[in-house]
Amino acid sequence: MKKYKIGIFGAGRGIDLAENFMHLGCEISAVCDFNEKRRREGIERLGAEVSEFADFDEFIKCDMDAVVIANYFHEHTPYIIKCFEKGIHVLCECITNATMAEGVELTRAFEKTSSVFMLAENYPQMIFNREMKKVYDGGTLGKIIYAEGEYNHPYKPDDPEFNKSAVYFTDHWRNFLPRSYYITHSLAPLMWATGATPKKVVAMPVFSPIKEEVTARRVGDRAAIITTLNDDDSVFRVTGCAAFGAHHNSYRICGENGQIENPRGMGEKVMLRYSDWAIPEGKQEVNLYEPTWDDSDEDLIRGAGHGGGDYIVSRMFIECLEKGEQPPHPYDLHSAIAMSSVAILSHRSILNGGVTYDIPDFTKEECRKQYEADRLSPFVYTDGTKPDIPCCSHPDYSPTEEQIEKMRELLKD
Repeated sequence: MKKYKIGIFGAGRGIDLAENFMHLGCEISAVCDFNEKRRREGIERLGAEVSEFADFDEFIKCDMDAVVIANYFHEHTPYIIKCFEKGIHVLCECITNATMAEGVELTRAFEKTSSVFMLAENYPQMIFNREMKKVYDGGTLGKIIYAEGEYNHPYKPDDPEFNKSAVYFTDHWRNFLPRSYYITHSLAPLMWATGATPKKVVAMPVFSPIKEEVTARRVGDRAAIITTLNDDDSVFRVTGCAAFGAHHNSYRICGENGQIENPRGMGEKVMLRYSDWAIPEGKQEVNLYEPTWDDSDEDLIRGAGHGGGDYIVSRMFIECLEKGEQPPHPYDLHSAIAMSSVAILSHRSILNGGVTYDIPDFTKEECRKQYEADRLSPFVYTDGTKPDIPCCSHPDYSPTEEQIEKMRELLKD
């Protein structure tokens, strides 16, 4: 296998993936991050001689086969396009585009490049989600007609360590993140298991503002309850990134003959159940068990982050480069843009009282024309661009100046 040269753009999350590429025999040729402290800490973690850059345009001049795009959540698109223009392969953290116009731009740029693009979405590769796909592919559940995905990640708002590492200035994207936008951890595992792609979306908010003394979060919602109608007539209910109840990652897919899920609070176990008239040979009506990896790289998988998903995604990417092929659904660019569109349009559904939106197919020119000038965004950008739509279901909601000032003081420590 060729020794691929990988560049890392974003020295926080990007270094996690870099470590897995090193296990796969790749060379990390350069790290780029405008934050010198994070850049130096990231390179130190790698324990290797690596070129470092604060400027992406200088960084991309390096000899690299591929770049991991792991900068701020809402600012991926321009850098993906620059890689496409140079024929550099891309592994991109979720989401691909934070505006609908960027989805159009990415599609057009992709049509002109020889680059492989893959979404770095790790949750489908958690052991229980791999098992769900395996069971569905086996055919015993019948046609999938309904599925649920919950990525539920509450955190203590005034936790100093979390804020200093993950929300380290008051205009950070996490403070403006609508609950629907961080969609891929809840949606991608369902798309992976079933092969379905959303075609319509509608959503409702769960509004419950943070009351702690220290916060700069502009979003008073705890969850977005999102429903999609898919291209195979199935329906998904997903949450984006939620913060209600207790922490869990929970998935359930229901077919005509039975269902499989990972029960909340039961670790890696799955529960596979069949209707009593459709029990396949060798199974019980109710089957509760812990799946196995059955993978020659199990030690590396178990040592990787996100339930082993970080290693598997990195390996999948290298396999795509070896074959010169685009990745499978939902890791390909068009699926990634569809998920980003669900994120964006479900938030608009919330802001507009539950209106249903069609998910566009940007391979079609009529869809491109509809959205090519649509740059509405709820985020503050590094160039100083301010939001032009609300990030919360209650547009007038905001933390108090006292709460924000206390957050500033916490971040100074």
